[in-house]
Parts: sequence; C-alpha cells; structure tokens
Amino acid sequence: MRAAGRIVAAVLSDLEPMVQAGVSTRDLDRAAERMIRDAGGVPTFKGYNGFPASICASINEEVVHGIPGNRKLNEGDIIGIDCGVTYHGFVGDAAVTIPVGKISEDVQRLIDATKASLYAAIEQCRPGNRLGDVGNAVEAFVAPKGYTVVRNYCGHGVGRAMHEDPQVPNYGSPGKGARLRPGWVIAIEPMVNLGNYDVRVMSDGWTVVTSDGLPSAHFEHTVAVTEDGPQVLTALDIHAAAP
Repeated sequence: MRAAGRIVAAVLSDLEPMVQAGVSTRDLDRAAERMIRDAGGVPTFKGYNGFPASICASINEEVVHGIPGNRKLNEGDIIGIDCGVTYHGFVGDAAVTIPVGKISEDVQRLIDATKASLYAAIEQCRPGNRLGDVGNAVEAFVAPKGYTVVRNYCGHGVGRAMHEDPQVPNYGSPGKGARLRPGWVIAIEPMVNLGNYDVRVMSDGWTVVTSDGLPSAHFEHTVAVTEDGPQVLTALDIHAAAP
C-alpha cells in the first residue's frame, strides 16, 4: 500500500505545475494515466462503476467526481484532483485542491483551512481513538471559520478495494464510533464548502456540485493506523507531517 500511495503522491505532485489557464481537464487526465501506467500501476478510478477517466477533476463549485473533458481551466479557478492507483492488488487514494493562477483571498483561505483540517484528522488516527474523533477534528477546525462540511459524501476504508468499511464522515462526536486499531487503513477526505453543505449531482450522474454555487475544496490522504502513530501512505515521504 505504501508503494501504491507513493505513485499517487508522485502523480499529484507532477500534475500540480500543469494546472494552468488554458489546460483542459482531459489533458490532466491523460498525463495522469500515462504516469500511473509508467510506474506499473493501474488507474483505480477508470471503469469503476462506469467512471470514464483516471482522475476526478472538480472545478470551483464542483465538490467531487468531476469527469475530465474539454473544459479548460481559467485564471482564478480552483481544481480538485482526486487520484487512485492500484498496485499489486492494493489501492492508494488521495486528492488535492490546486489554484489556477491568482485566486481570491476568500477561496485561498478555504483551501488552506480544508488542508489543515485533513492533518488535524490524521493526528487523531491513533489506536484507541474512535472514528468520531477523526470526523470531529475536521468539522471542529473549519466550522469556527464559517465553513461547512459535506455530509452526503465521506472518507472510507482502503485496501484491496478502493471503498471498504468503515465509512469516515467529516463530522462526528468525540469518543463515539468504532475504535481505531493498528493495521487499519482509511482514506480521510474533507470536502469543505464556502457556503452551505447542501450538494446535488449533475445530469452526468457523477459530478457533485454545491447547491448554492459557491466554491468547495477537497483534500484526501490514505492513512495507516499504527502503534507508532498515523502514517500517511499517499505522501512522497510516508512520515510527512502537517505543512
């Protein structure tokens, strides 16, 4: 799983400088698939329940599951890129939100808060803690700043399949839920909205957008629970700390 995670991390790292005005989401998808296959992996998303691409590319008010296509990025956009890789039968899954050129201060603060909330949740991934501690860490970080967490979609267990038990919501009550055990691997993925938390699915059957049309940010890591604390498997350095 570390090997799968490192491929995901490398792909996302290499895609980031490609995120520029005039680049299409299909360009990013093709580059991602090439990198994944060159590394010996398989794009986990491609064909998953009929999904047609290797990454999800979600722009501005698109929360998750955006389908890459001809749409080109514009200065001031933000794009969430979600990537999954299967390597020797095991899955790594991660996401980042990247600004396209100069963006508004409000949206930059949303991105920064969402990323920080992910690391607050990762810090709770220790044996004996509970899933409620993980989810609460996300909402407790972003809610005082006026942001909301999406409730219709959540993180999940990861292993030989991309989506395994348990579900990992981005909200919850401390001390509640299943107790974390060494050896668990979960994908934590805050989806945080600038406006309210209501979302809807577009006519393509995949793309999730905010109901009020305001921007959303998304970050994700695959995290192993160990006796020595959380290990981020989808980082180039598995011992990566919060930025």
